[in-house]
Amino acid sequence: MAKDLSKIAKDKGIKYFLVSWVDLFGVLRAKLVPARAIKGMQKDGAGFAGFAAWLDMTPAHPDLFAIPDPDSLIQLPWKPEIGWVAADLWMDGKEVEASPRVALKRQLARAQKLGLRAKTGVECEFHLISPDGSEVFDAADTQSKPCYDQQALMRQYPVIGKICDAMLEMKWNPYQNDHEDANGQFEMNWDFDDALKTADRHVFFKYMAKSIAEDNGMRATFMPKPFTHLTGNGCHAHISFWDKDGKKNLFKSTVKKDPRGLGLSPLAYDALGGIMHSAADLTAIFNPTVNSYKRINAPRTLSGATWSPNAVTYGGNNRTHMIRVPEGDRFELRLADGATNPYLLQAGIMAAALDGIENKRDPGDPLHINMYEEGHKAKNAKKLPLNLLDAIRQLDKNKTIRANLGDELIDAYVKLKSAEWDSYCTELTDWERSNTLDC
Repeated sequence: MAKDLSKIAKDKGIKYFLVSWVDLFGVLRAKLVPARAIKGMQKDGAGFAGFAAWLDMTPAHPDLFAIPDPDSLIQLPWKPEIGWVAADLWMDGKEVEASPRVALKRQLARAQKLGLRAKTGVECEFHLISPDGSEVFDAADTQSKPCYDQQALMRQYPVIGKICDAMLEMKWNPYQNDHEDANGQFEMNWDFDDALKTADRHVFFKYMAKSIAEDNGMRATFMPKPFTHLTGNGCHAHISFWDKDGKKNLFKSTVKKDPRGLGLSPLAYDALGGIMHSAADLTAIFNPTVNSYKRINAPRTLSGATWSPNAVTYGGNNRTHMIRVPEGDRFELRLADGATNPYLLQAGIMAAALDGIENKRDPGDPLHINMYEEGHKAKNAKKLPLNLLDAIRQLDKNKTIRANLGDELIDAYVKLKSAEWDSYCTELTDWERSNTLDC
């Protein structure tokens, strides 16, 4: 029986609900609903005009309804009178196929039919910057290798501590927080969980970090490459499949020695092979902005490394590869960046991994090289797209992704992202003026 949000509101002192959903560009949309009206909203949904968000709709489309999922309810620790709920989009009595959360649920249902339960985790890097976005907020954070710097970390304790306190209160089981590789950059980690729960929490984490940063006079940005000379913001995803009860990790090798030496099961290698098969074509989803390609195809940064891939390879506990296998129970996809849509990230991973399992796609042997120094040795490795336009075109042509995520979603995404690229191309940059005025 579904949880009664109206009763929960009375029991917990919730005055308002944010009925929230994410559009195709990852923008978090919401209506603020007083608790007295949530009973009706839980049944019928909150109404929206789809054309007003990044969905492939026109002003002539009928109402779009966001029906809250009561299992996703989060009571805001810093504003406990507010409850946040993730919602699924409906129109004309049917779920909207070209909507991110619905797309992820479709992939999880597909996994369930195979007797699999997906568990994932994410590492969301972000910068704390000035409100106008022009510089790192902490003027004293200037080291060339600032990663793990205790002084820089503790100067931002009022923000980092408050976010972590909130995660503790929400029982996300956070386990570490650190200053990352770029000046002003941080990462906060919490436990992995079922893929839908991880995606909901990813959405909420971004909202929470931005809100708490604003309350402290600064701005949190997940922009892939906010500063040209500094390491960009990645969103690394850890992936494993379990049995349907979620008790047994099916990625662990059942034999004493994995022939490839990484401790993974044949199922894990099939899933890994599926992701490698489609990774370059999924880049438009994992790296969805013009700015994204300044991270994955970046020159060496101030710290000495970009910490991001530019080719489709995998290895053991080696952060220079697109896929890292830190232990024999999961693998880490290091491709996605901070702009990725939390639901489409997970949906894309699931679509590719399940394709690999269904078609037993062989990833080949791992590469035990430093890709930043010896990438030329990976002669047959696919290269990642150099820009958003190339990525969109590759996604558009990939029949495997289309078959699994659906034409409706892919067509809508490609159409809207192509328009975004066209908009970018109309902009005249300072670089063009500097290099062309005297031609």
